[in-house]
Amino acid sequence: MDVLIHLFVGLHIIGIASLLGGFLTQMKAMGEGTARFSPAMLHGALTMLITGVVLVGLNQADDNTINNVKIGVKLALLIVILGLVYVKRDEGKVDKAVFATVGALTVANIFIAVLWT
Repeated sequence: MDVLIHLFVGLHIIGIASLLGGFLTQMKAMGEGTARFSPAMLHGALTMLITGVVLVGLNQADDNTINNVKIGVKLALLIVILGLVYVKRDEGKVDKAVFATVGALTVANIFIAVLWT
């Protein structure tokens, strides 16, 4: 079971790397007001959602303790991120505030995962 959990943690990290990487590559464009959400950002957020749900299930099946409040906060942030990226994915350019919000929520999600014990 541990190997399976670690596999999904790796996939979860790949998802967040895709989302954060897409944001970081568009930061210069954000400053110019021409940033847009790339498909990699949408796919990264979806990967995070799916692997996160699987990780919760695998950890419960393995009788590991789960901090439901932490998972709920992370899920809420991810749903907001996913909603913003999904709705604005086809626009030629995204407002700076919306784009920055996605980046800030992504970083917040990372720090919640790492620091909230």
